[in-house]
Amino acid sequence: MKQLSFANRWNADLIDEYYDRWLTNPDGLDEKWVAFFEGFELATNGNRSSTPKVRDSEANMAIKQARFTGTIYAYRSIGHTMANFNPLEKSVAFNPRLSLQRLGFEDNEFEHEYHTGNYLGGKVMSIGQLLNDLKETYCGPIGVEYLHIQDTPPRRWLQARIEPTLNKPDFSRKKKLAILEDILEAEGFEKYLQTRYVGQKRFSLEGGETIIPSLHAVIEKCFDLKILEIVMGMAHRGRLNVLANIMGKSYDFIFHEFSENYVPETIHGDGDVKYHLGYEAQLNTTSGETIKLHLAANPSHLEAVNPVVEGRARARQRILGDLERKKVLPVLIHGDAAFAGQGVVSEVLNLSQLKGYTTGGTLHFIINNQIGFTTDPSEARSSRYCTDVAKMIEAPIFHVNGDDPLAMVYVTEMALDYRQEFGEDVVIDMYCYRRHGHNESDEPTFTQPLLYERISKHPLVSEFLCEKLIEEGELEETEAELIKNKYQKTLDAAFNRTKKEETLIADGKSEKFHGSDAIFQPPYSFCPVKTGVRKEALEKVVKALTSYPDDLKLNRKIISLLGNRRKAYEQDLGIDWALAEQLAWGTLMLDGTPVRISGQDCARGTFSQRHAVLFDVETREGYFPLMEMEDRRAIQCVHNSMLSEVAVLGFDYGYSLDYPQMLCMWEAQFGDFVNGAQVIIDQFIASAESKWQRVSGIVLLLPHGYEGQGPEHSSARLERFLQACAEENFQVCNLSTPAQYFHVLRRQMKRDIRMPLIIMAPKSLLRHKQAVSQNNDFLKGTFKEILGDSNPGKKIERIILSTGKVFYDLKDYRTNNKIENTALLRIEQLYPLNRKLLNEFLTQYSDAKKLVWCQEESQNMGAWTYIAPILEEISGQKPFYAGRDASASPAVGSLAIHKIEQTALVETAFLG
Repeated sequence: MKQLSFANRWNADLIDEYYDRWLTNPDGLDEKWVAFFEGFELATNGNRSSTPKVRDSEANMAIKQARFTGTIYAYRSIGHTMANFNPLEKSVAFNPRLSLQRLGFEDNEFEHEYHTGNYLGGKVMSIGQLLNDLKETYCGPIGVEYLHIQDTPPRRWLQARIEPTLNKPDFSRKKKLAILEDILEAEGFEKYLQTRYVGQKRFSLEGGETIIPSLHAVIEKCFDLKILEIVMGMAHRGRLNVLANIMGKSYDFIFHEFSENYVPETIHGDGDVKYHLGYEAQLNTTSGETIKLHLAANPSHLEAVNPVVEGRARARQRILGDLERKKVLPVLIHGDAAFAGQGVVSEVLNLSQLKGYTTGGTLHFIINNQIGFTTDPSEARSSRYCTDVAKMIEAPIFHVNGDDPLAMVYVTEMALDYRQEFGEDVVIDMYCYRRHGHNESDEPTFTQPLLYERISKHPLVSEFLCEKLIEEGELEETEAELIKNKYQKTLDAAFNRTKKEETLIADGKSEKFHGSDAIFQPPYSFCPVKTGVRKEALEKVVKALTSYPDDLKLNRKIISLLGNRRKAYEQDLGIDWALAEQLAWGTLMLDGTPVRISGQDCARGTFSQRHAVLFDVETREGYFPLMEMEDRRAIQCVHNSMLSEVAVLGFDYGYSLDYPQMLCMWEAQFGDFVNGAQVIIDQFIASAESKWQRVSGIVLLLPHGYEGQGPEHSSARLERFLQACAEENFQVCNLSTPAQYFHVLRRQMKRDIRMPLIIMAPKSLLRHKQAVSQNNDFLKGTFKEILGDSNPGKKIERIILSTGKVFYDLKDYRTNNKIENTALLRIEQLYPLNRKLLNEFLTQYSDAKKLVWCQEESQNMGAWTYIAPILEEISGQKPFYAGRDASASPAVGSLAIHKIEQTALVETAFLG
């Protein structure tokens, strides 16, 4: 039998039939229908004909009761379609699905009474009263979408909050006046900038000022909910207003940033525009408590900051020991077009409940301008609302009229309570408008003449609120003027101080970075860092890695692998890449340094090499060997990520910003997958220190190497990283031995500086018989940026330089052909390049007549275009190129052709 989700007029005949069957033979009915009719009997105390004012037959009564219940469901489901949340629309289009007739009632039935079921806890109510209350609740300035939530408790929680109050706030006069003051100051700030700095870009908040009291409500509510910190991300619109009126950034300094004479004293003089900068503040609530607010710096790549904020929030939670994830709140402020249009939004939403990435729920605000630059919503999305993507995680969605600040504050407080109660995301879609164009120099009437005709005539938010408060007898007309005048004087005083250039000097010390989240560190140094470890430490790590509980049933191949690793160490047969990696992790953990690795299939490893987690073949219970290590002083976090690059890398980058004491690694399944995260690399990892003085020690593992697997799984695009190298922004390495990998990971955490580390990780070298290191290599020494030739000939006439895997092909060719006049040098760290050390190596072979650079990659890729001018500058001779020809695709798709090319480039290195 087909089950119906709820009763309506289209299934009334079926209800009649089932009701008759229930009266005569209830055993033949589905249990859901039995429960429905039994509930009806209970509601009417078995006397269905006596409770309603108008007596109906029992069958007709059941049908009407079902329609009554269906009406409640209908408004809960689609009442938002008739809600008055668009401030630019004079009236809301009527939804015929909510007409009296479609709901199954007649005009003369308003006085008929029925039981409300789970509405308002169950009571008898007339049709007229029910419709009035439902319209007040679901069709006012707040439209609510929540029936897509599958779990009953959150739905019931929301109903209990919004239905008894008709979804309306009940604030004190003091609170209403505080909200009005926020609005007046937000408007005053924008008007002041517009007047004083005509034509300068500021990405005005005008039309969306209601976000300011909403953010204040978050801060005030945090104390009650025991939230200690907020990590916030937002695009540029309204950012200056938030900095000034939420975070308390000095008006003096903001005005100074508008000055034509202003030059930011950044590390290298780069900096960024004022509406991209981050900030930190300790904010006092009205109760006298303090909340710490971190506003993340971000570029104009809309929504790219979202995963960074989530990662930072997760790191702050770890620092506070916040395992319940209730002490640190992520807040994201979006634009409507970006929320619907940017794929990273859905990726970040998908992270929200994943074990290694959840932050306990994010509060999302959408400043819905109803336009994206010049694009109408009809051209920007296929869904009704920009928020529909949030339904994928069953987040409750509130559409709120931005001209009603009281409603916005009310919803904000409810949303924050929901987040704390259920640990899930909430979305607040604030419908407003953009009074100017995309920026203050843009002319919006070129493309939206009708829309901007309405906006030009639309009153300010403060006018609506003042009118409301005056009508309620809670505001005198002169009070609003007093607030505006007082704020104007504050701005004038700051502006005058700025003109006198007094604002940045206090006791002779620059205040430029007061409140910013800038971090300054010493310049890069090639001084060796001691990264070797004691033998006892290695033994503890090896023991942990190769041991497991007796009751843990492992795959036979894993048992063999663990035995081979123990044997390799105990008999000094050579430690491979994967074991070296975990030796680095384990020894760091013994030192007190925590380790996190995140990425697609990173627990096992794409090439089945790592096995950081061992799984029981019968229960799939995971066992983390390093977490069972004797004398462990720090934890290890291993998280298989969802199939995402941009969101997961952004998350891990954000994590590394706020928890620099942890070795934070992101691994791409194959190196070319990093293409999907290019925005995070370009806008954050490569440039954040230069733009915002934000430092990160994140490590990127990008499997790279030409093994004839085709164009998509060969190249991690080494050339792109090298092209972006400047001002010591990150380290780029292509290593050739496990010991080098061990030392570079330990060096990453043992130095005073934090720089992103990009590693062209190996594939075939993971199991290459020659790519092993002896035990002693881990006990002494340090990372070497360049490796010399351990077995050079007597008279060197040719020097071949290379990086990474191709060295072993060169070495085999030299051995097999008994060549003695050629030295092989390996550049292990391409950037920053240790030119002094390179010059020393080249000087050793001053008689060499031929200097060759050999690479696997095509000539227009790899390291050639980067390294060639450097080699010429240092050696005084033009280097010879040995490698593949320039190509559009990174590699060929044929294994046979690959082998021919590989053989040819190696021969060319020796014979060309």
